Amino acid sequence: MPAIRGIAGPYRLFFVSFDCHEPKHVHVQRERRVCKYWMEPVVLASNHGFSPVELNTIRQLLRDNSNQILEAWDEHCGTRR
Repeated sequence: MPAIRGIAGPYRLFFVSFDCHEPKHVHVQRERRVCKYWMEPVVLASNHGFSPVELNTIRQLLRDNSNQILEAWDEHCGTRR
């Protein structure tokens, strides 16, 4: 599960290799909490443990760093979508 480096904060942002057939998205983890956001547009796909307030914080972090995240997706999965 390749992680995206260089985005400050308490979160680990990563991709799952077998998810490359899906639309562009990123998984976000902090401790035992995990969520998944679609990237175009940035929309919550699933959530396991994050509060609504923290999900808003994560969504803004993803919006602020969307270019870097999408570039990392393309490097990892190619430009299939």
